[in-house]
Amino acid sequence: MRAAVAQRLTGPDEPVAGLLDIAGIRRSAAELRAAFDEFTAPGTPVLHAFAVKAASLVPVLRLLAQEGLGCEVASPGELALARAAGVPAARTVLDSPAKTPAELREALALGIAVNADNPEELARIDGLVASAPTTAPLGLRVNPQIGGGRIGAMSTATDTSKFGIALRDEGARDWVVRACLDRPWLTRLHAHVGSQGMPLALMAEGVRALYDLAEEINERAGRTQIDTLDLGGGLPVNFDSDTVTPTYREYAGLLHSAVPGLFSGRYGLVTEFGRSLLAKHGTVLARVEYAKSAGGRPIAVTHAGAQVATRTVFVPDAWPIRVAAYDAEGRPRTGPPVAQDIAGPCCFAGDLVAENRPLPLLASGDHVALLDTGAYYFSTHFAYNSLPRPGIYGYA
Repeated sequence: MRAAVAQRLTGPDEPVAGLLDIAGIRRSAAELRAAFDEFTAPGTPVLHAFAVKAASLVPVLRLLAQEGLGCEVASPGELALARAAGVPAARTVLDSPAKTPAELREALALGIAVNADNPEELARIDGLVASAPTTAPLGLRVNPQIGGGRIGAMSTATDTSKFGIALRDEGARDWVVRACLDRPWLTRLHAHVGSQGMPLALMAEGVRALYDLAEEINERAGRTQIDTLDLGGGLPVNFDSDTVTPTYREYAGLLHSAVPGLFSGRYGLVTEFGRSLLAKHGTVLARVEYAKSAGGRPIAVTHAGAQVATRTVFVPDAWPIRVAAYDAEGRPRTGPPVAQDIAGPCCFAGDLVAENRPLPLLASGDHVALLDTGAYYFSTHFAYNSLPRPGIYGYA
């Protein structure tokens, strides 16, 4: 924090900045690779595809690519970012519930793996494959319908989720099996059931459903048609303290015990982790422009609000974050804790990143740090009031 202030990354003219710990990001990537390597049979193809939406920044994607990760993209823009970062097509996966014909044609032409979301999309791919053969790995996304987690809006495996083919709906499983048997080029199955607030046991149950479906298809085919399972991502993050929990090793160990055969080498594996790779390694640092009070409560008016902490501002109960107080030089603020509001710059009353939060009393010229914000915060800017995107700096 002191270095950011001293180097004028924040100040009167640049009142908010995003800071990313490069060494921390490298460490998380290494921990992910090591966790799966520990349990996976030697020689098994494993692709860890970073969910680009979690940090849609070319330097971040390039850094992760240097650490052996690929990219999971869900839009033409995210694909363009991955390509700009130099991520090869063979290490890129396209997932989206609303792929256009142009998106599909581009992915198939480049050889990017595509997971079809629904029967209509699969029919569209039928036509494209018939007109222009492709080397792209193709799969189906299914929804095991195993239930949601603590945050409803983030739960992707509910009975009525918009994602994938609802596997427990009447006739759906038979349709999926037949769709694969009729298309020898469908070689993958995909399910993303994880999210913030989702218990690991439910995530493992979703992977188990995916594995069982692959086994059924291969048995019916009389050969190994499904050769790759895309497990999705969504490992929850602890926003309450500096402790990293759960860990990748805990999750991989649970999968190893809950889904016998998953790591045996019979299937190649793809993961799509995002938030868990970066959240702990990012901080939003913002200047306090004014200190005031209303109704007897102190208010620190800062430059970090809904434009960088959108989910926290609009759904604070589901997305609370820790806030730390620093003085004008970037040193930790001292003094007794005083309950105060930490407000952002947006012109609506609810633009608060913390309400009635005990902190050393902040004054104008001080700084606040929004912790654990390396994913989905400053990299997913909300253009309210046409506020500019903050500068984002990697440090080591």
